[in-house]
Amino acid sequence: MGKIRGIHPPQNKNTESGKLHVLPTPEEVFIPMKMHSGKPALPIVKVGDEVKVGQLIGEMGGTVSAPIHSSVSGVVKHIEDRDPITGQEAITLTIKADGKQTWEENIAPHNVTSREVFYNHVRESGAVGLGGAGYPAAPKLAIKNLDTLDYILLNAAECEPYATADDYTMLVDTRHVQHGVELLLKFMPPREKVLICIEDNKPDAINVMREAFKNEQKVEVVAMPTFYPQGERKVLVHNTTGRIVPEGARLADVGVIVTNITTIAVIARYIETGLPLVKKLVTVDGPLVKHPKNVLAPIGTPLRVLFDYCGGFIDDVEPSKIIVGGPMMGYAQPSIDVPVVKTTNAALAFPRIEIKNLKQTACIKCSRCITICPMRLMPPNIEAAFIHKNYEKLKNYKTTMCVECGSCAYVCPAKRPLVQTMQLSKKLLWMNK
Repeated sequence: MGKIRGIHPPQNKNTESGKLHVLPTPEEVFIPMKMHSGKPALPIVKVGDEVKVGQLIGEMGGTVSAPIHSSVSGVVKHIEDRDPITGQEAITLTIKADGKQTWEENIAPHNVTSREVFYNHVRESGAVGLGGAGYPAAPKLAIKNLDTLDYILLNAAECEPYATADDYTMLVDTRHVQHGVELLLKFMPPREKVLICIEDNKPDAINVMREAFKNEQKVEVVAMPTFYPQGERKVLVHNTTGRIVPEGARLADVGVIVTNITTIAVIARYIETGLPLVKKLVTVDGPLVKHPKNVLAPIGTPLRVLFDYCGGFIDDVEPSKIIVGGPMMGYAQPSIDVPVVKTTNAALAFPRIEIKNLKQTACIKCSRCITICPMRLMPPNIEAAFIHKNYEKLKNYKTTMCVECGSCAYVCPAKRPLVQTMQLSKKLLWMNK
């Protein structure tokens, strides 16, 4: 398979041995209708309506979409045509909680009798890729021809610094992980195996998973070397199965599905209880956070509430940067009032001293970025082609294969904005198809 390529940023897994903290119900939640890849959900409630926990408030807006449910019981206060995370036009519901957390009356366990029923329940659960990508679980799992499916990879690498939510799921919510895998083996069994892919810096999780599946011949727990971006799906496929996902191809084209391990646990929990995805386990951490914790919070909770629950900020210093997700591929937020969404696996606060305004200099042709690129691309060549708007060279250099992991920028001594250049290069190719 060739030498594994990647980097080794500081892990900072400060919450890996901590207990779960359940956040008290916030006074208000802000629930965007766009918390997933594809089409936004369409709201089916109006201002003034009373809602309950688990009640459907947004129906799927297309084939690639996901339903959205209320995370609190209360009253719909506002419906705004703006996404608080990106500022783009997308509807967001503000719900004023009544503090009772009354469940919707029809919530009940589900009986799964066929593959079609299983897919329907996956869709109804509201589950999406909870590792950060947010692709709706139903269309990802709905393989038309199971004869072409060789492997299902459960991504538990969690290679981003700080994040430990998936690690916690494996250690504490083992039963739902087991049930989720049982459902996969029953209704969409791969020809080879289900691979549970965990970095070897999580020995406790590896041991727990191996004990849980010791009698299941079709399940293998793969302990992988710790490096970034081990959890990127194409990298994961190559490093566990030896298969390469060609340019423009889907993972299913090489006989593989990759899904986050917490997503599988969420699906199993929905089938067992009938309660859809309305809460999210979030690692709250970063150099400014007084007491880092793994917090189970209602979807729509403002980040400010999470940080306050963790003791606020050290010396009451306002953060210079808030990142949702990991520091490598996460997204900087415009304020600490943006909400927790389905894909929020970590909320990190950094002081100004940690945010370096590095001076960009000319490329010195050191080739470090080429050496560590997990996709074996040539970032300097792509950068030059982008500057000169040379579309043919951008195509020839396989620009669209870039996974935007940021490894190239991390090692660049000239501090070139290589990730942004890759993103703009792909957009340029898309605009000039």
